[in-house]
Amino acid sequence: MSELQRTRGEIATSAGPVAIRRLDRLPDLGGGDPSRLPHTVKVLLENLLRRAGSRDVTDADVLALSRWPEPAPGANVAFMPSRVLMQDFTGVPAVVDLAAMRSAMARAGGDPARVDPVIPVDLVIDHSVQVDLFRTPEAYERNIELEYERNAERYALLRWAQQAFDAVRVVPPGAGICHQVNLEHLATVVAVRDGEAFPDTLVGTDSHTTMVNGLGVLGWGVGGIEAEAAMLGQPMFLPWPEVVGVRVTGALPPGTTATDLVLTLTQMLRAHGVVGRFVEFFGPGCSTLELADRATLSNMCPEYGATAALWPIDEETLRYLRLTGREERVELVERYAKEQGLFRRDEDPEPVFSEVLELDLSRVEPSLAGPRRPQDRVPLPRVWASFEEVHGERVRAERPDAGEIRNGTVVIAAITSCTNTSNPSVMLAAGLLAKRAVELGLSSKPWVKTSLAPGSRVVTDYLEAAGLTPYLEKLGFALVGYGCTTCIGNSGPLPTEVAERVEAEDLAVVAVLSGNRNFEGRIHPLVRAAYLASPPLVVAYALAGTVRIDLAADPIGTDAEGRPVYLRDLWPSPEEVRRAMAEAVSPEQFRREYARIFEGDERWRSLPTPSGPVYAWDPDSTYVREPPFFEDLGPAEPTDLLGARCLVMVGDSVTTDHISPAGSIRPDSPAGRYLIEHGVEPRAFNSYGSRRGNHEVMVRGTFANVRLRNALAPGTEGPWTVHLPDGELTSIYEAAMRYRAEGVPLLVIAGKEYGSGSSRDWAAKGPALLGIRAVLAESFERIH
Repeated sequence: MSELQRTRGEIATSAGPVAIRRLDRLPDLGGGDPSRLPHTVKVLLENLLRRAGSRDVTDADVLALSRWPEPAPGANVAFMPSRVLMQDFTGVPAVVDLAAMRSAMARAGGDPARVDPVIPVDLVIDHSVQVDLFRTPEAYERNIELEYERNAERYALLRWAQQAFDAVRVVPPGAGICHQVNLEHLATVVAVRDGEAFPDTLVGTDSHTTMVNGLGVLGWGVGGIEAEAAMLGQPMFLPWPEVVGVRVTGALPPGTTATDLVLTLTQMLRAHGVVGRFVEFFGPGCSTLELADRATLSNMCPEYGATAALWPIDEETLRYLRLTGREERVELVERYAKEQGLFRRDEDPEPVFSEVLELDLSRVEPSLAGPRRPQDRVPLPRVWASFEEVHGERVRAERPDAGEIRNGTVVIAAITSCTNTSNPSVMLAAGLLAKRAVELGLSSKPWVKTSLAPGSRVVTDYLEAAGLTPYLEKLGFALVGYGCTTCIGNSGPLPTEVAERVEAEDLAVVAVLSGNRNFEGRIHPLVRAAYLASPPLVVAYALAGTVRIDLAADPIGTDAEGRPVYLRDLWPSPEEVRRAMAEAVSPEQFRREYARIFEGDERWRSLPTPSGPVYAWDPDSTYVREPPFFEDLGPAEPTDLLGARCLVMVGDSVTTDHISPAGSIRPDSPAGRYLIEHGVEPRAFNSYGSRRGNHEVMVRGTFANVRLRNALAPGTEGPWTVHLPDGELTSIYEAAMRYRAEGVPLLVIAGKEYGSGSSRDWAAKGPALLGIRAVLAESFERIH
């Protein structure tokens, strides 16, 4: 038996005693003093301590980590999360893999039910709703109807999974975005299992799983294959952790938002370099930020490259649990965190970190990020200059009579994404700005596709309670769905006349969104520039209709009397926002909306659902097919790579969106032609993300991003390469198939930050199925 069993103790709660593993007993057993460890390391240490003496964790492993930062030779951390979070784009292929394992087990004569997750799994359906209808009160109902029409087969698979796997729960469509649902409801902060309390931890099949770090819950995004391993009881072996402390000081100036702050932080940390490292916030400025602000900063952790970005549990954590209707959790969270040294106070001694960086909140200014990367922060007065730096040639070649739809015209303005819609202060600020704009006679420009897609149904509750919904709708920000929508590329088609003009003149038009990613080709295939902005700034750009404006100094429009109206005339004061929050946001809203979160509507409940332990594969399905990964399994020694050819050669910052796009499928692409050959009309293509359960579509969609620039095919943009040695220009998929027939192994050559962006296991599976044996890059992003 492990000597560390002597760390067992208990704490008293109103529901009775609960067992814990006491970190403060480790020094008496030969370990280090945990009191000055970063909270991140304490959570990892408790995770090991609870499993000491198991197959994966020895007493020596625990004692070594307790002496952090001093590394033991060859040491790693066998982390076992307490649960897994998935969304449907990444969750469907994970379920397909589990179903394929069961089929393989059945074929081998084993019991398929042995393939079953051993830790809880929550799958939230949030990535499939598209913005087909907008600017109308009927948009939500019609968009969700279309969502079910397109995705009924995928959803039937997920309903099968819910009945086939004991530990799997599915949150049906229309409930919200997985990270916001996790933050507001699923996360417990401290969990109890078999009478023992421990920190709530998780991994998720979406890179923005880190959002819940704002609540003091350690978790991060992983690929689907890693998540499947965790579900089946395999720990994740982490390298010796480095923890970068970010000392927060000061307070945000009036007129700035948490969005401005996170764009500032993203620029700072990406420039400094935190890839593969943990970030932890500390310092007196922490107490000036509400929990929703903290969650915004943790949400964009993948954009600055860190593994996780933890805000320790403190009084603000408890306040947020009460606000979100989880009063019953507060007692246990507070007692456990204080007992284990996991509760932050301003007067605490500073923990020891691998490195310390400074973040002065008082220096934050109104900002956007773009036009191509989330780390490219732009102060508000410089937005047009940043556009010209990238698209100046187009601007200079423009006709003088170009009209309203021209280079720099905003064609999409979307209040979207859990990054910002989880934050009542910026959502209410957007509503208050809209109210003032309507009262002054302003309106959104008619060519702008406007949309409101919150990550939780609570958002529309408090906007309605504040009386702001009619003003947002008047400006075109009608509810289009509760899901990721524009942020993931489900922005839907542009109005025909706008799309035709953009294509005919090859214009560089713009999207402004309150999301977390603006990589090339992600938001919409016709949009060449995308800026991340706070929700009130999204509304402001819908009013302006262009980025050819300095919103800090130029009038945004004119009122009914013809007087100029400036952004400063519309911007609500901090006091107005605080008053609206106090009056409109209540715990009852959260309790009501989450009471039946797993039930779904009649459309969900009436879906025909397969049953039984083994999934009945349909060989004619274009959505869900049994993958080839578990056929003819057997030990295979790696072979030398001889006579390989380069299929793709790319530069820096090639994202998983470039490698395996999630958005629309072009009819003239290899994937589009495959679907047409199988009887699918282009209007029913849906998206690459929704087709991830079909390997035939996904292998054809690998490197299919319309903005990919392959150095082997100079002068082209999109999924093109040359077949060697004949030099024929062809699609990447078709070249790969020719090389396969010729028995030629393949390479990808890349620059820095290859595989940044989304957690996307198809960015690994797809290249493998193309025959790519190796990727040679200057550096890789952790999640890839």
